Amino acid sequence: MAAVQSHPPMQAELRFNPQFGPSTSRWVPPKWMLKHASPPSTPRHPNQNGLGDAWDPKRPVFRGVDLTKPDPRLKVPNVEIACEHEESVIAFVDVQILDSTGAQPYRGDVLINGKRIVKVGPKLDAKELEGARVFQGNGRTLMSGMVDAHTHFTWTNSGSLDGLATMPVEEHTLFSMRSARTFIDCGYTMCFGAASAKTRIDVVIRNSIQAGDIPGPRSLANGQEMAPREGCLVAGITKYVDSIEEIQAAIAEFAELGVDNVKLSMSGEEITETIRAEDTTFPDELVAAGVEAAHAAGLRVCSHARSDEAIMQCLQYGVDMIYHASFISEASMHALEAQKDRVFVAPALAWLYGTLEDAEAFGYPPTKAESVGYARELAIAVPGLKEMMKRGIRILPGGDYGFAWTPHGTYRDPELFVTKLGYTPMQSIIAATALGGELLMHPEELGKVQPGFFADLILVDGNPLDDISLLSHHENLDVILINGRIHKSHDKDHPAFYENKGSMAK
Repeated sequence: MAAVQSHPPMQAELRFNPQFGPSTSRWVPPKWMLKHASPPSTPRHPNQNGLGDAWDPKRPVFRGVDLTKPDPRLKVPNVEIACEHEESVIAFVDVQILDSTGAQPYRGDVLINGKRIVKVGPKLDAKELEGARVFQGNGRTLMSGMVDAHTHFTWTNSGSLDGLATMPVEEHTLFSMRSARTFIDCGYTMCFGAASAKTRIDVVIRNSIQAGDIPGPRSLANGQEMAPREGCLVAGITKYVDSIEEIQAAIAEFAELGVDNVKLSMSGEEITETIRAEDTTFPDELVAAGVEAAHAAGLRVCSHARSDEAIMQCLQYGVDMIYHASFISEASMHALEAQKDRVFVAPALAWLYGTLEDAEAFGYPPTKAESVGYARELAIAVPGLKEMMKRGIRILPGGDYGFAWTPHGTYRDPELFVTKLGYTPMQSIIAATALGGELLMHPEELGKVQPGFFADLILVDGNPLDDISLLSHHENLDVILINGRIHKSHDKDHPAFYENKGSMAK
């Protein structure tokens, strides 16, 4: 468990009503939220993990596994999509190439053969263009498709948590097909599954996309989220695990189904009004057993972890993806920094902002959101995320979309990274593209505009480095490619053949 740090009196920059915190809260303002006359001292770290084993956050090891590196037992997931157009040729001529290497965009051409990019930069000659479908860029921006690192194809745009579980399986599968289609309609060509409301739907959708049967992004599938009965947030979408034997059996079942990831729901959620965001729901022995069972099967582990104690559990036992991380302490921040080459963070900012600003039409006014603690959580989470960015921790977009006030098709995380976290547009785009390739464990094939990479591309009408909000509105995406196949093109490029029926993008 994370040690609670104490501080001398300092002037805090706290813009929320502290009465909305739970009476059991042990949160204290970390140094990045305080005005100091002099730099604070490095916090003391616990020298044991929650199981009583030796723990050194600077050189973290758990049962012989080096936690500064990905567990070598993890399997590189399959992200291939069937390609029936191996001989096709597509060319983008006179585009601004934003390649996601960090280099500034440059004017040039891009050639695609089949499912891969084969040439980037130099002007294409007549022989190379022979037989190609040519898009005249006229200076528009060509960039990689984006990633959503917190994807729920099965979240049903419900106005309540319980509503996620009520749709019959047949309709639920069709809805999930539409949400997968909507992600790619909005330029998201990579999705990292964060939990499936029903056990098999994520796997079925992933398999259907890979077979070429339905349109959608390259995706990694998850099963139902797991939680002890007393820590369950939504009964109808949760696999109960109350013992080491139960969590091992659940993960074995998910592995047999063919998931890529598993999910532990390790802390509360303010909207429940029963299990607060700072409440930790998993005992240490279950987290350790769950991570070991998943890694032994080659699967990655992601966690709903808002509380600091849950964040520290993730770091002490090897969780791979931390969702939210709202109440991170100084001790946990130091531990996270030591593991930044292994761990990813996806805060789901859109959920927090949407719940505070956009939920009133669905019966959840801002006063209610504030009273249950969301304004407080947001005011604490944002400075912590800014501190993570300074320390080089990999933060990815992914907004927990699929609720009534954050419906599918309203994806806006790259914009929020700029307007709320202080990212530059380039930093935000790299997080949304190149880091997606790293997250999907294919950094040499996904997330950049370079020879040899999959042709998962978007042609933007404008320059997102000048206006990052262009990426929040699918109408600004004139062309979308996935696996070298044209998913969408615009009238001004060719006669329209893109059929929007079935999409939830508005």
